[in-house]
This record gives sequence, C-alpha cells and structure tokens, in this order.
Amino acid sequence: MSKSEIDAVTAEFFRAFDNRDGRVVDVARIRRLVLPSCVIVKTGAELTVYTVDEFVEPRQRLLTEGRLTGFSEWETSERTDIAGDIASRFGEYRKSGIMDGEPFEGGGTKTIQFVRTAEGWRIAAFAWYDRP
Repeated sequence: MSKSEIDAVTAEFFRAFDNRDGRVVDVARIRRLVLPSCVIVKTGAELTVYTVDEFVEPRQRLLTEGRLTGFSEWETSERTDIAGDIASRFGEYRKSGIMDGEPFEGGGTKTIQFVRTAEGWRIAAFAWYDRP
C-alpha cells in the first residue's frame, strides 16, 4: 500500500504544474504535499535552496500570468525504496511547454524524500537536476 500512496503523492506533485489545455494550475497544492519546513534544492550551474514559499510563489505566477503555457512535466522512470516510515524516490522526468512564446522540451532527474505522517505520506525534501 505504501508504494501506491507514494506514487499518488508524486503524481499529484507533477500535476500541480500542468497548465495544458487551459487547466488552472494550483501550485499552492505543493504546500499540502510537503512538510512545512521541506528543503527544496535546484542543482546545476547555480545551486539554489528554497523554502516552500520561495519555491511555490514564483511558479504560481509563471504558470498563471501567461509566460509559461502548455506546460507539463512527467516521470519517465523511478525507483522507490521504503523503510518503515521513510522513503526515497529517484526518478527521471521530461517536461515541455511554451516559455515566452517559444516551445521547449527538457528533462532531468529528481530525488524526493518522503516521511509517513498521521495524514499520510508527505515530502520532506526534494532536489532536481535539469539536463542541459
């Protein structure tokens, strides 16, 4: 049961950014999926560590104010290890959309750390690497 619950949280995480076909995004739902002090890290040329608000707010604007349209992101493969009330997921993903009028595609790797709480599985930390 735990794996299917983690799969569901992960799928909801990716859906939070989907604004294809006029969908109204709710990036704020990320706050319901993560612990309040979740650690969020973007790797690459500029390492950036975000609080939940620092991560959510600019993405909500980007996806609702017209700069990024037709966007979606999805897992293409994953490995999830579960030990009691902790779990770690390592996965590849793809993404596509239109940024400032220009179509783009990309992908990379995400790692997500989960903990089981009284309300179910929540994300304690996640980090990602976008392939150049």
